[in-house]
Amino acid sequence: MEVPHYEPRPQPEFGGTEGRPGTLGLMTYLIAIAGIVALVIVHELGHFIVAKAVGMRVERFSLFFGPMLVKFRHGETEYGIGPIPLGGYVKITGMNPNEDIPEEVVDRAYYRQPVWKRVVVILAGPAMNLLVAFIILTGLVLSQGLPVISHGQEVATRTVAPGSLIAPASNYLRAGDQIVAVDGKRGLTVNAIAKAISSHHCSGTPATGCRATTPVTITVRRTGRIHTYSMYPVYDASMKKTRIGIGFAYAVRYYGVLGAAGQGLSNMWLVTHETVSRVVKIFEPKDRKQLHGIVGATDIASQAVALGPAATLDILALISLSLAVINLFPFLPLDGGHVFWALAEKVRGRPIPFSVMERAGVVGFVLVLLIGFIGLSNDISSITGSGLTLR
Repeated sequence: MEVPHYEPRPQPEFGGTEGRPGTLGLMTYLIAIAGIVALVIVHELGHFIVAKAVGMRVERFSLFFGPMLVKFRHGETEYGIGPIPLGGYVKITGMNPNEDIPEEVVDRAYYRQPVWKRVVVILAGPAMNLLVAFIILTGLVLSQGLPVISHGQEVATRTVAPGSLIAPASNYLRAGDQIVAVDGKRGLTVNAIAKAISSHHCSGTPATGCRATTPVTITVRRTGRIHTYSMYPVYDASMKKTRIGIGFAYAVRYYGVLGAAGQGLSNMWLVTHETVSRVVKIFEPKDRKQLHGIVGATDIASQAVALGPAATLDILALISLSLAVINLFPFLPLDGGHVFWALAEKVRGRPIPFSVMERAGVVGFVLVLLIGFIGLSNDISSITGSGLTLR
């Protein structure tokens, strides 16, 4: 699986703390795993619903893998829950042309159906993942908007961002305060504000935590009133300058339904292009290192959970999109492989021998194993090294 790069919107750091989660608890991982499993189940649900709709015989729909712990039968389909919570599966009669099929249902077997029915049933799984990604991404844009971009950079405002305050600023300022002036100078840009604050130096050679010898005067507008505070900046060795501990919120543009949908589709296209490019360039070392598997996806998703509901939904939408894209590659046992051979049959005018599909499927199976191995290897290297991070 290609894990897309989620780019959260932390506040630009002009003296605050960097906005990534600290120690991740077990609960964040459990929520992340549940979210990814739900995406797989939604995928299988797509196959199930459409197979039923076009008249194919669905023998079993299982939530999770393994021998069913709980099961019941409704009509001709057995429903149940297995012990291994890693997704689910749908068993459609006749997916293997060589299986023994009762005479009374042979006409409803998968390989006895017209090509168009087989194609829509197979595409229904990835389509569900695409739909989930589209709904989530569009909903997030509609509810939260997107940062305003200028010259390739997100535009910061002079408004103090929620969650960005640390000492000494946290003793005086509040989220939502608008910086009006610094040391009496008005109309400063965000960069100029940071520069004015860092112009107050410690005495001698600066060391982490040392206090500037002179205070900086910060004037803010809060709920329509002007407030002025004097505070001493402290030196931050990681930034190599003094700071007061604030971050600024980004300027945000809001969209209507159609605009949000357009932005959602644009985001989906960018991730799709990146995912396909990474897989196609699998033998190039630089791109190969960017592939990650289910372990990496879970780690990234757990970090998103720690950042909050919006970040969680965002990363799950992008993982859902990647699941759809990977599944559409034209190799068995992937969904795209089934579609490829169904269309090949249509072009040929008669069924493709199953033995031919089996031999060709070996190539796809090896490719899937190779991608999985590379993904797991990268996951292990990343997690045991510096770790995977949202960026």
